[in-house]
Amino acid sequence: MSSLTSDKPISPPDDHAPSSTPEPVVAPGSAGFQAKYVARDIQAGIICGAMAIPLSTGIAMMSEYPIKVALATVVFACFIGWINSFFKPGNYIGVPGVAAGLAPALALGVQSFGVENMAFCIFLTAAIQAVVWKYNWQRYIILAVPVYLVEGLLAGIGLKIALKFVTFTYELPAGAEDADAFWNGARIQIVLLSLVGFAGFVYLFSKFKDTKPAVPYFLLIAASVVVAQFVAVPMLHVDDVDLQLALPIPHVENAMMWVYMIGFCFMLATIDVIEQVMSNAAIEKIDPLGRKCNTNNSLFAIWIANMGSSFFGGMTNLDGLAKSTTNKLAGAYTKFSNLVVGSVIAFFVLNTHYLEFLPKFSLAAIMIFSGWKMIMGLWHVAHYGQYALILATVTGLLVFKIGIFEGMIVALAVHGLINYIVFKQAGKIPGKVIVKKYFEKFSTGGGAD
Repeated sequence: MSSLTSDKPISPPDDHAPSSTPEPVVAPGSAGFQAKYVARDIQAGIICGAMAIPLSTGIAMMSEYPIKVALATVVFACFIGWINSFFKPGNYIGVPGVAAGLAPALALGVQSFGVENMAFCIFLTAAIQAVVWKYNWQRYIILAVPVYLVEGLLAGIGLKIALKFVTFTYELPAGAEDADAFWNGARIQIVLLSLVGFAGFVYLFSKFKDTKPAVPYFLLIAASVVVAQFVAVPMLHVDDVDLQLALPIPHVENAMMWVYMIGFCFMLATIDVIEQVMSNAAIEKIDPLGRKCNTNNSLFAIWIANMGSSFFGGMTNLDGLAKSTTNKLAGAYTKFSNLVVGSVIAFFVLNTHYLEFLPKFSLAAIMIFSGWKMIMGLWHVAHYGQYALILATVTGLLVFKIGIFEGMIVALAVHGLINYIVFKQAGKIPGKVIVKKYFEKFSTGGGAD
């Protein structure tokens, strides 16, 4: 799921703030491999990789991308993340992958520009992220886009995801579509299986989330595969598409389409950067050795992986908190676990037919729960005050109703207007002074709103 799935509000890290505890000394290259941790990293990588497969599959379907392409993106991002850790370690136990928070945005891109132009969109997004990395601009993006507004954005996306996969909970198996009545025996059966599967997953997640978070995924999938041997249920279908290297060349002739595409890529890059910054803040807190994260180094790995994936039609990536937490609790100590995660998923990229043993109702349980966790992120916003909660809620509704790009723009405009009015009325400050103070906030690296 999205990187923002922790149970506590996350504040963006200050890369320049002094730490109250001494930072552990990390030897060059040790972030990528340490012999004394190799057994733990292999174990963690296998568990995390197996857990990431159904999650990535659901995100691919939400994004309207081929499942095989999504899994290949994760494999490539894991490889880049591991290599990068030897010379520019960003975090030490984070696991990259396709993000649930960007799934509807990618689907919007596919619908607006066509899948043939998405490779260029990902390339341009990566180029924007490269500029952000080069000049360390992520701290300014965080100032311009408040954390609570991002939580609202993700809540709206979470609602989209949950409703998208609700249809899987009552979909009829092949051969039963011609039934006269909507509520027939086959539909009641799949609804009951879906309810039991979802309830069981939620119970297991609440029981094991702090110790063995992969257990709910393993047990749900194993049980659903067994059930499918005795009961007719809709099964996942995976198109075995060819992964081919090609230049990410755009095919756009309309000038206004170019403007919209560039704006879309800026939005995609901004959300990706903010999610990575916030993920790093959380990953740093759960690092087993208390090592500090370097967000700028993480962004380096992200834009490299994004740019590389654009050459085979891949998706965007970031270090997801759900997978990273699983990686940590499964015993990972270094980024070597990323290589193992990538290897596990690579097996299914090469053997996609095994994924067709997965019943759709179990995938629906996982993705509806992921969407619900994103919606519940609104509760975290109360930490920032009443205004933040109202704005986040409005942002979520706007994103759900009018779209991610449009909703984000409207929410930012409303936020800016409200701040302008408040400053104007509170201190009778001239408009040009308010604008000046706003830009000074950026130049001095002032606190977030």
